[in-house]
Amino acid sequence: MLKAFRYRLCPTKAQETELFNQLRLCRNLYNAGLEERIGAYKKKKETLNYYDQANKLGEVKEALPEYKGVYSQVLQDVLKRLDKAYQAFFRRVKAGQKAGFPRFQGRDRYDSFTYPQSGFTVAQDGRTAYFSKIGNVRIRLSRPLEGKLKTATLIHDCGEWYVSYICQVESRLTPSTGQSVGIDVGTTHFLITSDGEFVDNPRHFQNAMKKLRVAQRAVARKPSNRSNTRRKAVKRVAKLHRKVARQRLDFHHKAARKLVNENDLIAHENLNVGGMGRGNLARSIHDVGWSQFFQILAFKAECAGKRVIAVDPRYTSQACSKCGHTEKANRVSQSRFVCRSCGHTMNADHNAAVNILGRAGPLSVNVGISSPCVAQESH
Repeated sequence: MLKAFRYRLCPTKAQETELFNQLRLCRNLYNAGLEERIGAYKKKKETLNYYDQANKLGEVKEALPEYKGVYSQVLQDVLKRLDKAYQAFFRRVKAGQKAGFPRFQGRDRYDSFTYPQSGFTVAQDGRTAYFSKIGNVRIRLSRPLEGKLKTATLIHDCGEWYVSYICQVESRLTPSTGQSVGIDVGTTHFLITSDGEFVDNPRHFQNAMKKLRVAQRAVARKPSNRSNTRRKAVKRVAKLHRKVARQRLDFHHKAARKLVNENDLIAHENLNVGGMGRGNLARSIHDVGWSQFFQILAFKAECAGKRVIAVDPRYTSQACSKCGHTEKANRVSQSRFVCRSCGHTMNADHNAAVNILGRAGPLSVNVGISSPCVAQESH
């Protein structure tokens, strides 16, 4: 399977200038390729593909010699990225979803380029990373790489440069515990297990709202969209959002690791998180990040040889975990469950978690990341 490792880069000023230059050239190539596709369809009703455009890269280098300073496979990957955007557009149209036609990329939107196969290495001492046409760049290798290097993506994020390596690694099975658990997720408590363990919701975004509010007001007060002061204010807002995202990701990794280490089977509700995120509790739903957590949980379980099962969420909060009687009135309050049939009293979320574990049978949907699966390790 595939696993991603992300590290901080510390380029010199000359190297950073070259990184920005290559990022600009890649962005321009992407936009030119998109313009060519649009023009070909409007004038000739012709649909271009990746190979049609990749075969013209030699002509591009002859006409614009500056593109000779970019590794050839990086340029090819730019056109592959454009082709993937078109394929995703056609897929959504066919499925009757909101299409979202590929759009031109501005300076603040196009922030990465990829070495898809070769042209990059990591020094054995772990101090520098080599990238073709750029050179040796200092790297903070906070943990050793695993497996075989497949790709390297250089990313510009809030004024800092990072590299994300995709590595092919072997699964590491963990010892069997013989335990199974059901988890009920919520916004008051992040999750409640069928064993009665309550994990509080850290509310990272809510805790950062005061600082975000101040920073966003500072952006709104800047009159010019192109001024340096506005760009600095926008960068402060972006860094606050990045910190919240990193805190949430770290919390999800630790919570998922604990569940996988302690259990052989983990059951959770098969929730429509996207639909729930458009309701009255949208801010709380996005803050808790269930989709990301379920994805991380599935990947860690697959790596460890464990199982994650998503079950039908209907009536799990209304059914009695003792006698099975299902009635809306059983849930007396948000936290209290009292069965109208047998009188069984329990915490409502704990009762739902027990029901979720009980539904993890052969008809349940086995949830995992399609092979090859990729997990992101941030450093």
